[in-house]
This record gives sequence, structure tokens and C-alpha cells, in this order.
Amino acid sequence: MKQLARSPKQIGSVLRRHRESKNMTQCELAGLAGVRQATVSEVETGQEGTKLATLLDILAALDLEIMITARTRDNQDIEDIF
Repeated sequence: MKQLARSPKQIGSVLRRHRESKNMTQCELAGLAGVRQATVSEVETGQEGTKLATLLDILAALDLEIMITARTRDNQDIEDIF
């Protein structure tokens, strides 16, 4: 699964959809990632300020990883247009 995410809110949405596709609760994910359920909720709602290590722990618990690529002009965000 490849998903483009350029903001905390978009990352959170991707994580939530993936967690739900695994029929996993926030509490279950929190246990696997070694974080609080409230932290999972904060990440999923796109609240800023999450430590990179915390995000990586949550990604690992979901069997996901980050891939960094050059930004293409074909995939502009609305913020880039205005």
C-alpha cells in the first residue's frame, strides 16, 4: 500500500484507516507500540508535536514504514497552489 501524506492530519488519516482495516482498536495499537491510547488518538487526529520516535513505533506496530521521495509537481497540495 502506497499512500501520499504531506501533513500530520493526512498521516493520521492513513494510520487510522490502516488500523481499522486490521480490526484493531486504539488501545490495542497503543499496547503494541508502547504508547498511551491518547497518543494514538492524537496522532490519528493530526495533532502536531508527535515525536518522530513515537510515530515510528506506531508505524512499526502497524507493519508500515516511511518512504521519503522527491516531491513532484504533479501532486500539489492546495496550499502549494495558493
